Amino acid sequence: MQDTNTIVNELLQGNRVALARAITLAESTRLEHQQVSGEILHRVITKTGNSLRIAITGAPGAGKSTFINSLGTLLCGLGKKVAVLSIDPSSEISKGSILGDKTRMEELSRNPSAFIRPSPSGGELGGVARRTREAMLLCEAAGYDVVLIETVGVGQNETAVQYLTDMFVLLLVTGSGDDLQGIKRGIMEMADLFVINKADGDNLLKAKQYRTEIAQAIHLFRAADNGWITPILSCSSLDHTGMEAIWRQIETFFQQMKLSGYLNNRRLEQNTFWSVKVLEEALNQAFLSSETYREFAKNRPDIITSLEAQQVVNEFLTQRYSTKKP
Repeated sequence: MQDTNTIVNELLQGNRVALARAITLAESTRLEHQQVSGEILHRVITKTGNSLRIAITGAPGAGKSTFINSLGTLLCGLGKKVAVLSIDPSSEISKGSILGDKTRMEELSRNPSAFIRPSPSGGELGGVARRTREAMLLCEAAGYDVVLIETVGVGQNETAVQYLTDMFVLLLVTGSGDDLQGIKRGIMEMADLFVINKADGDNLLKAKQYRTEIAQAIHLFRAADNGWITPILSCSSLDHTGMEAIWRQIETFFQQMKLSGYLNNRRLEQNTFWSVKVLEEALNQAFLSSETYREFAKNRPDIITSLEAQQVVNEFLTQRYSTKKP
């Protein structure tokens, strides 16, 4: 394994190999790798927080990867460094991912200003991988201006990505049977930008009609807390049309959110959320590796009640964390 100092120094210089290595350590379940990853993050954390964090989601077939390839290529052409964290569904057997998105971002993957990292979801809810936040922070430390997080797809638990990103882009497509009835209201209410993809050829007229339907639907939603009125745009990722207008809207969103102070407050809330999650994970790992847990599990292989479980946890916490009186 590379020396930690080497990884940190090369990461801060924007070395993509060092970045990939750091993310691999963050994703590892091995204790020694987690310790090294924690040290790396601790040493680079002051270099994070300067990128635009954007979630890209949509139903399967909406063309998320092709859209990111087109938008990312545009941004690289504008002098931006773009990182893409693509979350793939995990195999129930091997727990690995198909990792096919990189092949659908062929143009972007060849660009020296882009970094694409497919990661298996690991069965995590929310459409994001367990260590997506750490990967995002590492990308920021490596100097990437825009971090695009492609989630697994629209679903009941997709909302977890709101605790990672600043902006939520919902990709829609006409002619696939995926009309507004099939999209959960919570997802639509979260969206900061609607993009109707594949608006080309015979789909042009359908895209215009679909835009009207979306406008009528969101008119019934309550106003966003940040005062932002969600735009509805269309594009063709294959033809690379409409991307400039989409980027202008993204820039406008960030300008408004920064001026109003909403962006800073949102990130503070996200930091609080993840602090709690990290503490919960640490406590969970400590408990499951404790003698208290092992003894109880051995003596009680049957189903236990929530009250019994709470008593065991309380016993563990008392033994491990209580201050003994002199």
